[in-house]
Amino acid sequence: MLVFENAVYYTTSGFRKGTVTVSDGKVFLSPSVAVQDDAIDGKVIFPGLADVHVHLREPGFFYKESIATGSESGARAGYTALLAMPNLSPVPDSLPHLKEELDIIARTARTGVYPYGALTVGEKGQELADIEGMAPYVAAFSDDGKGVQNASLMREAMLRASACGKVIAAHCEVESLLSGGYIHDGAYAAAHGHKGISSESEWRMVERDVALAEETGAAYHVCHVSTKESVDIIRRAKARGVDVTCETAPHYLVLTEEDIREEGRFKMNPPLRTEEDRAALREGLADGTVDMVATDHAPHSDEEKSRGLKDSPMGVIGLEFAFPVLYTELVKKGVVTLHRLVQAMSSAPAKRFGLPGGDICDGCRAELAVFDLDREWTVRGKDSASKGSSTPFEGRTVKGKNIMTIHNGEIIWKE
Repeated sequence: MLVFENAVYYTTSGFRKGTVTVSDGKVFLSPSVAVQDDAIDGKVIFPGLADVHVHLREPGFFYKESIATGSESGARAGYTALLAMPNLSPVPDSLPHLKEELDIIARTARTGVYPYGALTVGEKGQELADIEGMAPYVAAFSDDGKGVQNASLMREAMLRASACGKVIAAHCEVESLLSGGYIHDGAYAAAHGHKGISSESEWRMVERDVALAEETGAAYHVCHVSTKESVDIIRRAKARGVDVTCETAPHYLVLTEEDIREEGRFKMNPPLRTEEDRAALREGLADGTVDMVATDHAPHSDEEKSRGLKDSPMGVIGLEFAFPVLYTELVKKGVVTLHRLVQAMSSAPAKRFGLPGGDICDGCRAELAVFDLDREWTVRGKDSASKGSSTPFEGRTVKGKNIMTIHNGEIIWKE
């Protein structure tokens, strides 16, 4: 049994102070009093964080990451739920292929890991995967890393996933508009001779898919939103009652193209965009248009990411830095409240994807993270449990550090 006396803890209705006890895998609360969000410092208990967009690279790309190392990184950071993207080898597009991933998860996962099933066979966008067969074993469906270019195929995928009660999470990218780009098509690209990725390549597909979701009634989720146009499309769709949610990532909320350097750690897809895009994302996070924050944790080997901005692969690590960076840059600076940030990193993803946790309430399953909000430290990619070390936040001083993670009632990580 664990007892936290005089604990400040999150609930979906606000922060409270009281005694939090963990026994037999469940949370039990003593009578408690409300605490003002802006008065919280020191140690605080959150529901376990949930990241609906991570690349654990296994099976197929063990040299980049493994389920063991990626989930250890998540456990250190307070995550009790990680949704693993399907760009693997083999791609989990059928039950036999999915079983390979599920077996590794069962043997090696350090925290809760829930796989995505692929939308199309081999993520090639030509033929739908075995959606019905995989549905009982996956959190949702996605072809992340690639946009489904064929609208008719996406419509059919929505209908079939919806019939199974599953969300479709879409990487929105119109390939015909990419033109070989690899950073944002803006001032930095023009000044340094780089090929740019247009904002339209993202928002055009968001626009298409939102219309399809409205037609089919499907539960639709937009991955890693990065443009102001996408935020506006999603806001208007929600106002019409479309069943759409979306995520953005810490780097889009904190950085812009003005922060780019000629290093692989600034290369991800979608790319860092403009100040106007960042402002729209921050506004969307504050007002709930942007439902949640996911890291898009996408590790590569140090050698791969050492090839510079042009030649490095897309992707950076993020699990252990996400909350501290956002707490420091958004909460401490008054952009969003602490309650809203935790909602976006725990309650909202848990609710949308049917994950355990997301609240601290009497009798709830114990999915918890204990944070020291006063702890100041420096981001160093090499210190992460991940096999990757490339982060655009390298060297940044942040506040807030997880000191204990409880998953399914058991301590899975403690400082």
